[in-house]
Amino acid sequence: MQDFYKNKRVFVTGHTGFKGSWLCKMLTKMGANVTGYALEPNTKPNLFTLAGIENDINSVIGDVRDYDALKKAFDEAQPEIVFHMAAQPLVRESYRNPASTYETNVMGTVNILECIRQSNCVKSVVIITTDKVYENKEWHWAYRENENLDGYDPYSNSKSCCELVTATYKRCFFDKETVAVSTARAGNVIGGGDFSANRIIPDCVRSLKNGNNIIVRNPDSVRPYQHVIEPLYAYLLIAQKQYYTRSLADSYNVGPSENGCITTGRLVDLFIHLSGDKIARIDRPEKNAVHEATFLKLDCTKIKTVLNWQPRWNVADAVAKTVLWTLIWMDNGNVSRVMDRQIDEFFKK
Repeated sequence: MQDFYKNKRVFVTGHTGFKGSWLCKMLTKMGANVTGYALEPNTKPNLFTLAGIENDINSVIGDVRDYDALKKAFDEAQPEIVFHMAAQPLVRESYRNPASTYETNVMGTVNILECIRQSNCVKSVVIITTDKVYENKEWHWAYRENENLDGYDPYSNSKSCCELVTATYKRCFFDKETVAVSTARAGNVIGGGDFSANRIIPDCVRSLKNGNNIIVRNPDSVRPYQHVIEPLYAYLLIAQKQYYTRSLADSYNVGPSENGCITTGRLVDLFIHLSGDKIARIDRPEKNAVHEATFLKLDCTKIKTVLNWQPRWNVADAVAKTVLWTLIWMDNGNVSRVMDRQIDEFFKK
């Protein structure tokens, strides 16, 4: 894979975010020429700044809802490969601002697909959505790619819409062209440098830093947790494989092994233990809380069978890597070097 991305022109939307920063780090380590397009980082601190990502790529600050600005940056980059990650990614925020969530997530996807449609340079595209695109029936079976798309809340539903928009563009504009377009539906990701609001691991990080106990709203909710490098590697693999074989372009679930689907309470317990038992967990269910799924699991048979992808780290590994990054950050250490080391460890494994 490292040889494939060397000198490739890659366009990443959402590059200033948590996952986007890790993806840019992986791409630049492999020698890709990366252009990123996104809003300014929306948290302080943030991984993009801490890791010095801007120093290694062409970073363009802009809104995916602004088609003219997006197209200008896109045309200047002339990318061969596109990763569309820009989004409003939070369920709770989508309840507060549903219209802007749909504007960003749906029309942002339309805008990047329009840039691709009007180009003649792109060969491979991965549109990143979420495991929450499925109609959640709260059952204990894992969702497969052919399940009904009908996310419940505005965030999840907007990502379901992204899947439908992408499918329409593929049918109408890309089927007979040379560009291959896939969607990737990843589970919950954790890793060093996520400072988002209303996410359990960032909440743990803030509690550890401030010496406070961690409040857990939904300790019994089950999610497919994985280290952020796991799905990013899958995105890179999808883009690489379909670059040469267009028939591989499809929709793919990307999630952990069975033992990676654990309760939020268990995840917090792991974080507390691996960080030295310095804080404690307090379960405090919210009254009149917004609806969130309580059980969610992905069937990743397709990507394992078709692309020979396999998760490499279990959930304990993922939490340990996250804690290590966090402790070094809290000690004012070199977090960019930690990222490099963890990426190298992942590829060697």
